[in-house]
Amino acid sequence: MGLMIIFGLVAIFAGYGTISALKNKNVLGLVFGAGSFLVFGWFTIMTLLKNGFPTGH
Repeated sequence: MGLMIIFGLVAIFAGYGTISALKNKNVLGLVFGAGSFLVFGWFTIMTLLKNGFPTGH
C-alpha cells in the first residue's frame, strides 16, 4: 500500500505541474504533466477501489 500512497502524491504533484504549465503556456510540460496526472491518478483510484484503504494494524 505504500506504493499507492507514493503514486497518489505523484498524481497530486503532476496536477499542480499541469496547472503551472498551463499558466506559463508550456505545451510540452502540459502534455507530460497531464499524462502523468491521468496515469498515476487512474492507478491510485483503481487500486483504492480494488484493495480498499490501508488498514492500521
